[in-house]
Amino acid sequence: MESQVRGGTRWKRFAVVMVPSVAATAVIGVALAQGALAASFSVSGQSFKVTADTLNGTGFSQYGAIDSGYTLTGEKTAHPVAVSAFSNATIHKMCQSVVTPGIPGIGSVTLRLTAGESSDPKKQVEAENLYIDVEDLGADATFHDINIGVAGKDLKGPGIKSGEIANKQANPYGFAQEATRAELTGVKQTAWATTAGTFKLNGLHMGLSTGTKAECY
Repeated sequence: MESQVRGGTRWKRFAVVMVPSVAATAVIGVALAQGALAASFSVSGQSFKVTADTLNGTGFSQYGAIDSGYTLTGEKTAHPVAVSAFSNATIHKMCQSVVTPGIPGIGSVTLRLTAGESSDPKKQVEAENLYIDVEDLGADATFHDINIGVAGKDLKGPGIKSGEIANKQANPYGFAQEATRAELTGVKQTAWATTAGTFKLNGLHMGLSTGTKAECY
């Protein structure tokens, strides 16, 4: 059983833990007024894991891109990703975890977020103009009215973020695919970034624990 991080606050260690923790919270909870025109940002040196029982979305599109960012020691790096975008999405039993390694005197610390665990459709996770920059994905998926091999610039739904085209992180003439609706079950993915126009996290719970056993998978 993993022990929870407790006891008196040591501010230097607290800062080391909370800087990535706050960043991770922003990743899944940020509400950007521009929606699909959200600016690109440099990703952190930590990917994160996400699971969901179901993800049902409309206006699905997917294309290749590059996420530029840093390693945990500050070197610049880049990650090839498949960007999955939805005009609207509903997620049931979402879990997100990110591990911060090498905390002095503690070791690894895992931040775990859960939301949308209620069976009530009105209390699940809801998102608009959702973009997920995925490195690895496993799920059972059903797509409706799917088009495979679309040029990126002709995508319907959210489409390619303008900042990615301006910064040459995505090719508007490259391979892409789209569907009017997508239904995913048993979702397990590793991602580098998520942005959304709005992200409503019903029943949000956040916890910190030592070690890595609290990861979503």
